[in-house]
Amino acid sequence: MGEQIHLLGISGSLRKGSYNTYLLQTAIQLVPEGVSMETFNIGELPLYNADKDIPAATERPAIVQQFRELVAKADGLVICSPEYNYGIPGGLKNAIDWASRGKDAPLIKKPVAIMGATIGLWGTVRMQLDFHHIFLYLDMRPVYKPEVLIAQAQNKFNDKGELTDATSRDLVKQKLEALVRSLKSEA
Repeated sequence: MGEQIHLLGISGSLRKGSYNTYLLQTAIQLVPEGVSMETFNIGELPLYNADKDIPAATERPAIVQQFRELVAKADGLVICSPEYNYGIPGGLKNAIDWASRGKDAPLIKKPVAIMGATIGLWGTVRMQLDFHHIFLYLDMRPVYKPEVLIAQAQNKFNDKGELTDATSRDLVKQKLEALVRSLKSEA
């Protein structure tokens, strides 16, 4: 890891006007000094197909290779996702599948912070718990505290997509700081 810490942000929602995409934009605004973050739209990825996931990088779909390269060059990931049917949304799981295969799998041992926003009362608790299995299998380095579980998101974002709830903003900032601390301790 170089002097500048670089993060990759992913929204688990494909919906326009998504509270989780707004949450990701908030995270970009709140990254600590000396940290940069770019994002990737997972909606562009084709469905995972092992027949198209040949270890030779030139044989993977170009957009998949681009995604894998962005994951590989990032020092850590920030995932902001809704909860669908008590779990990880299909589009996000698809992205994880593309980035977790092969000896060159860029998710292996990758530090990660996960957050979620929902209009419901549970704040994406079950989706975040569902990720634990993936983190274990890929030997990823999750930052679990503080938990960012934004319930009743419609009351915490304004009509411009700005997170206006001070407590939630503070938790996002603390979570990013915890991720950066974990990256620095590994360096």
